[in-house]
Amino acid sequence: MKQVNDELDKMRKAEKKAAMSLEDKSKKERILAGLNKSKYSLIKNEDSLNEEQQSRLKAVQEVSPTLAKMHSLKEKFRQIFESNMSWGDSIIQLLDWMYDGMLFFPKTIGTIVRWFGEIVGYFDSRTTSGTVEGINNKLKLIKRLGYGFRNFNNFRLRSLLNWHFSINSP
Repeated sequence: MKQVNDELDKMRKAEKKAAMSLEDKSKKERILAGLNKSKYSLIKNEDSLNEEQQSRLKAVQEVSPTLAKMHSLKEKFRQIFESNMSWGDSIIQLLDWMYDGMLFFPKTIGTIVRWFGEIVGYFDSRTTSGTVEGINNKLKLIKRLGYGFRNFNNFRLRSLLNWHFSINSP
């Protein structure tokens, strides 16, 4: 999702830059008025937008068909991962999304292709490795901060205290 949002924001910036270089002043002002302060309206989940953000989103969709299409693809992508469809239906939906988004999200699609097996695994059990990755990052941070620990036991104690485990030796 982060990569989809990054590509969407990159396109928003490109559209804004292109609008800045327009000669026609009225067209330039109309497009910039629609694009100004629109980042979070595009990136935030559509069902979480307040009224002001919804009006900004509508303004963006009116001035930029490309951003409108990318936003709808982003929402479709989010729904694929949040729905409770069967494993096979989810994969088919994802493949359809990849076909539709080839022109708009090339980096994301490349990542999905490289990690397709792991993504299929997510649809199979609907679990991620986020918790384990968080623990690993925390341990790496402790290791960096603890440069110069005199022995492994000190490192072990510091690590176990982080998660409030018992520090009694086995």
